[in-house]
Amino acid sequence: MGDSPKTAKRRAREKRTISQMVVLYCAGNHEAATRTETAHCGEAICPACLAIDANAVLRTERCRKMDEKTSCEQCGNHCYKPEDRERIRAVMRYAGPRMMGRHPVAALRHLMGI
Repeated sequence: MGDSPKTAKRRAREKRTISQMVVLYCAGNHEAATRTETAHCGEAICPACLAIDANAVLRTERCRKMDEKTSCEQCGNHCYKPEDRERIRAVMRYAGPRMMGRHPVAALRHLMGI
């Protein structure tokens, strides 16, 4: 069974937002010369962060609660493995405050859970 149009739009937006967060994390923590790959959102990223990006996009794609949840943290069904959860938390801790300057609309939507 596929997503409703509203849920499909939200899922696509969430994938883009998490990818933008990973790109911000990569840009702030890794050398520009290492950013040879392309993230889901289309920006340059290093191979290590590409793995984080790909996993986050996959988890968002497979989320069964996308139509009813507000954020992964508040969801009762954790789809990330514990080690992946720590990595994505580190990314969000770093990128979250910086999203307002780079992607303010995406940041506000993410914070509001819409």
